[in-house]
Amino acid sequence: MITRAVITLPAAIKAGEAFEVRATVAHAMETGYRAGDDGARLPRDLVRRFECRLDGDVVFSADLYAAIAANPWLSFWLKVDKPGELQFLWRGDRGFVHRETRALNVA
Repeated sequence: MITRAVITLPAAIKAGEAFEVRATVAHAMETGYRAGDDGARLPRDLVRRFECRLDGDVVFSADLYAAIAANPWLSFWLKVDKPGELQFLWRGDRGFVHRETRALNVA
């Protein structure tokens, strides 16, 4: 499966006004409780950590656990005063890492 991130930001961001950031990543999730065709349990493969950084500084992070939905949709609010770059990072079991960046166009 190809890893795909969906990140939603407003088209226009005004300096000093809060705006919503929404992010999700789709990857081959596996709970570790299901059995494969051979009867052996399939190894767990979950997203465990999400971080969002603004120009290198963490502005939002979340630890994710098995009871959270597969490919969780995360939403949070930010307020910025100037243009910058958001860096998104997802980490998971079995060495999973996915990174995305988005420029913030602030007026």
